Amino acid sequence: MNIDMIRAAAQRLKGHARVTPMLTSPFLDDIAGRRVLVKAENLQHTGSFKFRGGWSAVSAMDQATRKRGVIAFSSGNHAQGVAAAATAHGAPSVIIMPQNAPKLKIDNTRALGAEVVLYDRAGGESREEVGNKIAEERGLTLIRPYDEPQVIAGQGTVGLEIATQAAELGVTSGDVIACCGGGGLTAGIALALEAETPNLRARPSEPEGFDDTARSLETGSIQRNANETGSICDAIITPQPGDLTFPILQRLVGPGFVVSEDEVLQAMSLAFKRLKIVAEPGGACALAAALFHGDKIEGDAVVAVCTGGNVDADVFADALARFP
Repeated sequence: MNIDMIRAAAQRLKGHARVTPMLTSPFLDDIAGRRVLVKAENLQHTGSFKFRGGWSAVSAMDQATRKRGVIAFSSGNHAQGVAAAATAHGAPSVIIMPQNAPKLKIDNTRALGAEVVLYDRAGGESREEVGNKIAEERGLTLIRPYDEPQVIAGQGTVGLEIATQAAELGVTSGDVIACCGGGGLTAGIALALEAETPNLRARPSEPEGFDDTARSLETGSIQRNANETGSICDAIITPQPGDLTFPILQRLVGPGFVVSEDEVLQAMSLAFKRLKIVAEPGGACALAAALFHGDKIEGDAVVAVCTGGNVDADVFADALARFP
């Protein structure tokens, strides 16, 4: 996994992925006590940065492999990214999703052309067993959500854009906070920043109770979450950091942030009021860290990556009602 793969992915994504904007607001600067730049990946195709990794992985396959089709495990955003990329390339896709995934994400994945197979996550059913059986029967290629080199490469293109956009805004040093599940986005951004602007440092942000990456970085070894459900931040709930991503994180990123549910909901409300964007809970963890954990941030500016906007209406309404 290296910068050359990220640059190659950027070439394959050119003309297909959006170059998402870097947004600012003096109101958010006042709350944070420093300049805040928000990389709005919620405006990416399918509503999240996951489109980049899905496109990178599918576009890198040889034609015969791609024609047989792909399979992926996801609670929603990776599902939609892979489904959209596969359909655009004329490839069939099967997505294994938990029954308790947000209905919006299940419906969107089907609408993007994928066959959705639901499994009982809450009851302990193994998505790997379900998926492996289907993959073997049909000859499908698995695209993992974060522990996949071409997926990491695709997510790393966010970092290339951040380096360019931050420099245009006069920011060449500081922390770049990414919402973190298995670590594919954070690792990809870290690799891109190392090559393009090493004075910008990637850092992960996670919800309370699911801070496996922060604990892993602190202890120096991969730590696992006690639970796999139970947070509104469903998009970034993973059991533990990836085997491919963690060595990259360990080498390149700063300490992790852990944010509360209230901080996440408040960040969602502020993003809507001050930036006019919709962020899902998992996609607002980085902004929550930037706004409410300033004592742990270095530098006069911070970049927060808003990773997704696929939020159910009732969750979004709750955020606005609790933090008007």
